[in-house]
Amino acid sequence: MSRLICTGDSLPYDPDLVKLAQELRKRMTPQEKKLWYKCLRYRKPPFYRQRPIECYIVDFYQPAGKLVIELDGNQHRSDDGLESDKDRDMNLRGYELNILRFSNSEVDHNFDSVCKIILQHCKTPFGKGGSEGGIGSLNQPPF
Repeated sequence: MSRLICTGDSLPYDPDLVKLAQELRKRMTPQEKKLWYKCLRYRKPPFYRQRPIECYIVDFYQPAGKLVIELDGNQHRSDDGLESDKDRDMNLRGYELNILRFSNSEVDHNFDSVCKIILQHCKTPFGKGGSEGGIGSLNQPPF
């Protein structure tokens, strides 16, 4: 892993991940496209897609709200995937980030509710480390 760098007000990031993040923006999943184009793209304060933070690339990030949104496919359901997500979330919460996770299925079948939860977090002041467990899933309310 490269040395982490920090520019201006940004969080530290691995510069080796910048090209990968750019590629991921070009090939978003259908659920990422749906959330970006129908909910987040023109939101103020702005969100960013596929943003490197530390040694990770988060799906969506709103610096002003310290809000990270992750969309989880099937790979996140395995024991290894769940453990990896837990470690990642713990590290990101160290930057006082609020982390919302939604399954791809939630985006596909409950899109309006997913957007509503995100918008509630955009309007609500955050406590240190975000919501309990960092989960925004429809199956586990974020508040």
